[in-house]
Amino acid sequence: MDRPELLAAVDLGSNSFHLLVGRVAGGVIYPLDTVREPVRLGAGLGPDKRLDRATQVRALEALGRIGERLRGMPRETVRAVGTNALRVAKNAREFLREARRVLGFPIEVISGREEARLIYLGVVHTLPAAAHRRLVLDIGGGSTELIVGAGLQPEITESLYIGCVSGSLRHFPDGRVDRARMKAAELAARQAFNGIAATFRAHGWQEAFGASGTIRAVQAILAENGWSGEAIARAGVERLREVLLRHGRADPERLAGLRADRAPVLAAGVAILGAAMDELGLASLRVAEGALRHGVLYDLLGRVEHRDVRAATVAQLMDRYHVDPAQGRRMRALALRLYDALDPPADRAERDAERQLLGWAAQLAEIGLSIEHSQYHKHSAYILAHADLPGFSRMEQARLARLVLAHRGKLGKIRDEPLEPSDWCMVFALRIAALLLRARTDLELAPFRVRAEKNGFSLALPESWLQQNPLSAAALETEADYWRAVGLKFVLHARAEREVVARVG
Repeated sequence: MDRPELLAAVDLGSNSFHLLVGRVAGGVIYPLDTVREPVRLGAGLGPDKRLDRATQVRALEALGRIGERLRGMPRETVRAVGTNALRVAKNAREFLREARRVLGFPIEVISGREEARLIYLGVVHTLPAAAHRRLVLDIGGGSTELIVGAGLQPEITESLYIGCVSGSLRHFPDGRVDRARMKAAELAARQAFNGIAATFRAHGWQEAFGASGTIRAVQAILAENGWSGEAIARAGVERLREVLLRHGRADPERLAGLRADRAPVLAAGVAILGAAMDELGLASLRVAEGALRHGVLYDLLGRVEHRDVRAATVAQLMDRYHVDPAQGRRMRALALRLYDALDPPADRAERDAERQLLGWAAQLAEIGLSIEHSQYHKHSAYILAHADLPGFSRMEQARLARLVLAHRGKLGKIRDEPLEPSDWCMVFALRIAALLLRARTDLELAPFRVRAEKNGFSLALPESWLQQNPLSAAALETEADYWRAVGLKFVLHARAEREVVARVG
């Protein structure tokens, strides 16, 4: 696609939802419009880790307002991501179906480390270019991300399950702040940071930056009260802590610079920030303009300009697991050829996204061969489901693993998986490609015809080709049994070559 003039990012955070619309000019994104909705999604998680209905309604109303601003934008120019609350919620799938309908765009739930990567990308794009290492700390509603990187490249990333909303619910549920509660909150935070602080400190950095709501809120309070300079000093955080203890709560009427919607989560945020600075040895922390939503925009710009980090991730995986690149290219080319012949979705953005995913699945199908041959597809799927895959959302990663798991052997293993209807077309294309390319040589495939039918698929090949390739013919006959076992059909037609050519033409 041509470079778009506008891009939009939606961040469904555990505390607030954010929309950022940016204008693209000369490879730079200039913020054009922002919307912030203090939904506090994480506060709606009950003891059973399910989002309560009142919180869902509040979130859907916020998404409706954001969706109005996005109306008319092409699908490929908008990316919406969910973070910790949606990673944790057991009923996230049901909520996301409603949320997608209201927003008007797909919503991806990203992993903690992918969130960290995007935060770093957003922060460094709002800072002067530098080759030295920078530390970025982001305290969110349900998780806290730490990253050290150089230039635009993150080097180590971490996501901890501590945040200002979850910490408030645990330690300050009624808003009351006292020394025992503050000490418990700080101890929990220090324990979380203690496990990774040594690694980060050994890696080292020259500058430290804080990002997003909690840190910006603390900076605003310190600046308004004259307790800190341009950066957040550890002494200033300690002074704010003592004021909260003296007041017994975070009170916007008594604390200059504190917004009312930030008050319920401030004490937990201060406890986490103080613990992070102590464990990481930070005397001060500068505040960056960039955040997750900025990183999502720049990552999206890379995708539309064909600099997709996911492609680099696939290439690195193939190299790490010694995948035969020639076979990967053959699998990708044939699987896409089969898929394209099946009349894929009319929506261009959806079709392009599925072709990308199918191509990557074809290239990565054999990463499990380095572990074991006979069940390699299971090992491949396990790696894809559990590895750190920069650029991929959790849903993309799970879908990729399912496709690879299904590309050979019996189909019963995915019978109960949450497959999209179009996934079966990709499974079919991938299985037929793998079956026909068993010889691992360039295939001179005769003209063929494939069709997606109401209850399955059909493949027509010239009878002469089937006679000359009896092993492939036998495997195609067996394939029908696998599809029948999951209530679908696969029909192989042997035709005269002129008939197949005529129908293809």
